[in-house]
Amino acid sequence: MTTFTAHLHHIVEHDEESAVRDHGARRVLAVTRIAFGLVFLWAFFDKLLALGYATGAGQDGTVDRFGPAAWVNGGSATRGFLGSAADGPFQGFWNDLAGTAFADWAFMLGLLGVGVTLTLGIGMRIGTLAGCAMYLLMWSVVLPPANNPVLDDHVLGALMMAVLGLTGSGSTWGLGHRWSRTQLVRRFPELR
Repeated sequence: MTTFTAHLHHIVEHDEESAVRDHGARRVLAVTRIAFGLVFLWAFFDKLLALGYATGAGQDGTVDRFGPAAWVNGGSATRGFLGSAADGPFQGFWNDLAGTAFADWAFMLGLLGVGVTLTLGIGMRIGTLAGCAMYLLMWSVVLPPANNPVLDDHVLGALMMAVLGLTGSGSTWGLGHRWSRTQLVRRFPELR
């Protein structure tokens, strides 16, 4: 193995901080982490630019990419879901919060932050905690879930955030190991 490929292998596969010793399991966790990160980033960019998937697509099948529904064009990232989909015991709360500047900014910053954190494998403690909170908050919008009185994909997403955060998944195929060695993270280990 050349020095470059040995160094690259050390960066990409380093498991010093991983709670999981099996190489295959670490790789599955890394792919899962990156996939969740890309889901968060996709949601961010779709709401930011109205790419025509969840944002910018009309119920009649029309698509208005980069149109008025885009957050950069004054659209709301939360008005649709919190204003229309909310149900159950917290419906009034979520309806009142729908479309407010606070809700839009918090949601968009959360999507971006969690997406970057998971995709790169850095800041996993804060990123997975924020991701878990976002999933549980979205779960609380539609209580009870349509197909099960308790569980839905939001609860499973929250559980997966805990798994990814507790297993050191950012060190495999991510920058977690290198990130943990920075002065900033050594001084503030909660940023790990």
